[in-house]
Amino acid sequence: MSDEARGVALVVAAVTSLQFGAGFAVTLFDELGPGGAAFLRQAIAALVLIAIWRPSFRRDLRLAAAFGIALGLMNLCIYEAMDRIPLGIAVTIEFWGPLAVAVFLSRRRLDLLWAALAAGGILLLADPGGGSLDSAGVAFALAAGGLWVLYILLSARVGAVFPGGSGLAIAMVFAALVTLPVGVGSELLRPELLAAAAVVALASSVIPYSLELEALRRLPANVFGVLMSLEPAVAALAGLIVLGQALDALEWIAIALVVVASAGVAGLRRPSRSV
Repeated sequence: MSDEARGVALVVAAVTSLQFGAGFAVTLFDELGPGGAAFLRQAIAALVLIAIWRPSFRRDLRLAAAFGIALGLMNLCIYEAMDRIPLGIAVTIEFWGPLAVAVFLSRRRLDLLWAALAAGGILLLADPGGGSLDSAGVAFALAAGGLWVLYILLSARVGAVFPGGSGLAIAMVFAALVTLPVGVGSELLRPELLAAAAVVALASSVIPYSLELEALRRLPANVFGVLMSLEPAVAALAGLIVLGQALDALEWIAIALVVVASAGVAGLRRPSRSV
């Protein structure tokens, strides 16, 4: 298997792990609530990442804190959205964030057409005025997309300041702290829930972030972006398989529009090797 083929396999595995981990997280909401599930996911992930990377806390903690707060609030918002609307729809609406960053940084007029295509898909899902979706769920998904923008912008700076995954490890501590006030509760200490949350933390944070880091060393940025655009579709499949959330034909078409638009924005860029 070539190095690039390994990179493709790593990204597909990362996307699958992340979205099926999200599906399993939703199954904990009845016991923990979205806040408790978000807190435990990030607290356990922080412990694992610190054990792996053993980061130094002498670097720019303000930057790591800002990154962690954006990460923590992003995960909390998307969990609140998933508690109210189907997983695949929540992730697709949230995807406006990274797509907006890609279009904003582009100088190609064609990307405006891709953005319009994605906006059409998101509007079909959000169904403004139709009342078929919980409005709070849609709002939380939109907020998660905005926080994803901050996550993208801050992650580049963190990667430049901190070696390896040490910046992410420190940021995850702040992500856990910012969700602590809404996550505390007596149910957090139940052994079976701690074990389930540990699986979610590994599947949703530790494994996908680590796989993506390795994939970026093997793939051109445009190929990586195209593969990451599969997230909404994989999320819809995870919702169907794990949670039994069936979508109608129009919702699948809307998700396909966002996936195609995201792939178009990423796939037609000049290949550049990430480091």
